[in-house]
Amino acid sequence: MNLDDIAARIVKSYREDGGINHVGGRSLPARAAIARILHELEELCFPGFSSEERLTDATVEGVTRRRVGELATALVEQVTLDLAFQRELAPDQVRGDAERVVGELLDGVPALRAELSLDVAALLEGDPAARAKEEIILAYPGLRAVVVHRVAHRFWTAGARLVARMMSEDIHGKTGIDIHPGATIGKSFYIDHGTGVVVGETTVIGDHVKIYQGVSLGALSVSRRLQDQRRHPTIEDHVTIYAGATILGGATVVGHHSVVGGNVWLVASVPPYSVVEHESTVRVGSRRRDGDFDPGI
Repeated sequence: MNLDDIAARIVKSYREDGGINHVGGRSLPARAAIARILHELEELCFPGFSSEERLTDATVEGVTRRRVGELATALVEQVTLDLAFQRELAPDQVRGDAERVVGELLDGVPALRAELSLDVAALLEGDPAARAKEEIILAYPGLRAVVVHRVAHRFWTAGARLVARMMSEDIHGKTGIDIHPGATIGKSFYIDHGTGVVVGETTVIGDHVKIYQGVSLGALSVSRRLQDQRRHPTIEDHVTIYAGATILGGATVVGHHSVVGGNVWLVASVPPYSVVEHESTVRVGSRRRDGDFDPGI
């Protein structure tokens, strides 16, 4: 095994197979830095939950001041790199904008916490398996995905879209829940279990909506010519969508107080107070001792 030769051939491929290299280009936001920032933001929103550092009434203010300062420094660096890349400008030309974006995000943490408290309350009220708010904050992947989405959506709307996408994909990898940061989500949002949930970029979700594992809120077409159009559905207030349901299309609206059953495939609007069910035929039988199937009923 000639490692020098292997390295030389890999470098040669960089020159020959362009388009997937970023050598000598503008610096980009770093995945590891984004992951650390998300951890610190979670701790800022839920102090005492994500860190081994014990907080008391006497220490919480000092710890919070330190955390805000460290977060501001780290976020400004990453958002500066994001804006410089997108605008094809030097970092010092966009740093002021980055500082403004980060300042608005950090200034909005109290309002963010108020939103998250409603999400926690929705889970506690809606899931009989949940025993306490502490359990939900520590152990529920649906809540973690919503926390990160609410942060990432703020960066998305502020124009730091690469950072926002990196945040959403970081939590996607950890929870199996894929929420595009462009999606608009109302208050008291509840994801139960969550594995396999997909929420597309132009989705609009109202207040007091509950969705379960395997739900897809997607597009009817993945053509790039539709990139700037509404491609994903609107889910109005007080809607429940059960496991495995797929709802597609920018013109599709699920009216308020509706229930969409498991495994439903929906590509047309339904009025308020609808119940949408998937019809199926289930055959119940038994296995005979010889291994054959007895159709029974």
